[in-house]
Amino acid sequence: MLSKIENGQTASAVATLSKISEALDIPLSWVIDDQPETDMVLQPKDTRQALVGHEDMGYSYELLARSRFSKIESTIVYVTPKDTNLREEPYTHSEDEFIYILEGSIYLYYDGKSNLMNQGDTAYFKGTKPHLFIPVDNEGAKVLTVFVDGD
Repeated sequence: MLSKIENGQTASAVATLSKISEALDIPLSWVIDDQPETDMVLQPKDTRQALVGHEDMGYSYELLARSRFSKIESTIVYVTPKDTNLREEPYTHSEDEFIYILEGSIYLYYDGKSNLMNQGDTAYFKGTKPHLFIPVDNEGAKVLTVFVDGD
């Protein structure tokens, strides 16, 4: 699996990449982005990394500003429309997670409970608990997601 990810033959869920970064004791951004490290990150929209992911993961994501010196990673998660979303298994990862619904609606499945979230709603939760963004309709959704490493 690692070889396929390295060679661009498969995409991986953020949760999987998070576990890889944790095992290597490096920030998640080192796994997601290959840009050189600086002490300031200025990321114009047209220079950001393209979307990563496949519809069978249930979402794709865009890294907003990677920072290897910070314990915070921000992404925009594009939740796949309901009819094409095949993801049913929840994710876990070591970072806490803050989400803000930018567009659309999702069900935030968290620790066995489904919570309806609409545009403008926010949530903060432990990534170690099983969670999943489930599309409400065929419009999909756009979710600002901030991963916070508590270590």
